[in-house]
Amino acid sequence: MDMVDDATGRTQARMGKEETIWAAADVLRAWIGKYGVPRALYTDWKNVYKRKATPAEQLRGEAPVTQFGRMCQKLGIRIIAAGSPQAKGRVERIHGVHQDRLIKKLRRKKIDSYEAANQYLEKEYLPGHNRRFAHAAAKPEDYHGRKPTTRELREIFRLETERAIANDWVVRHEGRYLQLQPGQRRYGPTQSKALVCEWQDGAIEVYYRRERVSFTELKGPIRKTAPPIPPAARAMVVRKAKPDHPWRQGYQNMKPRVPNPVIAAPLVGIRTYASP
Repeated sequence: MDMVDDATGRTQARMGKEETIWAAADVLRAWIGKYGVPRALYTDWKNVYKRKATPAEQLRGEAPVTQFGRMCQKLGIRIIAAGSPQAKGRVERIHGVHQDRLIKKLRRKKIDSYEAANQYLEKEYLPGHNRRFAHAAAKPEDYHGRKPTTRELREIFRLETERAIANDWVVRHEGRYLQLQPGQRRYGPTQSKALVCEWQDGAIEVYYRRERVSFTELKGPIRKTAPPIPPAARAMVVRKAKPDHPWRQGYQNMKPRVPNPVIAAPLVGIRTYASP
C-alpha cells in the first residue's frame, strides 16, 4: 500500500496480505503520524474507497459512504476516485521502483514476514527512498492539517455499523450475539438501532443514543421454549335414542305418574277437646 505526496514525492508504504479497509487505514494513519492530515486522496475506484449507491440509498437521496470513506470524512479528507491506472501515474511509477528495488533488498536481508517487512520499511527503506527521490515543493506552504490526538485517532479509525435491537436487547453482529445490559429497562425499544464499533485488534463497543452500553456475548441465540401443548379435546359422541325409548312415544302411551303415598304422622302435643 503506497501513499505519495503529489507536491514533494514523499512516499509512505506498508505491506499487507490484501487491499482491505484496515490496510488502507494503517498506511493513512502512518502518514498522519508523520506529516499531518492531507487535504485529499486520489484513489482507485474500489469498494474500499468508493462504492455505488444501493437502491434504498438512491430513494432516500443519500450518498454512499464506505467505512474508509467515513474515516476520511471525520478527518476532513476528500476522496477522488481515479477512472484508470494511468490517471495515477505518479504512484504507479513508484510501484515500479519498489518492485525493482524493494524485492531485492528484502531477499538480501532474508525478510519473509509482514511484520519484519514493515519494520524494515519504516527504519531503512523509506527514509533512504525519500532522501533519493523526494524533492522540494513548488511553494513552501504546507496544507496538511494538525495531527489528531491518540484518543481522536481511536474514535476515527474504527468500523461503525448500525444493528437492530431485538425486544430482548440482543444485537446480532457478524454472526455474534451481543446481549445488551441497558439497566432498568426491561424491553428493547421498538425499531431502534445500536451503533456497534469494532477496532482492528478485535475490541467491540456498543452505543445506544450516543451512550456506551455494556454487553455480554452469547454463545448462540436464545431459543424460547414452546408453551406446553394442551391435551386434545374429547370427541363429542352424539347418541340417538332407540325407537322404543319413552322419549319417542306419544303422550297417550306414557304411563301416568303415580304420586308417592303420604304417610300421616301422629300429632303430638295437640289437644283435640277443650277442658270444662
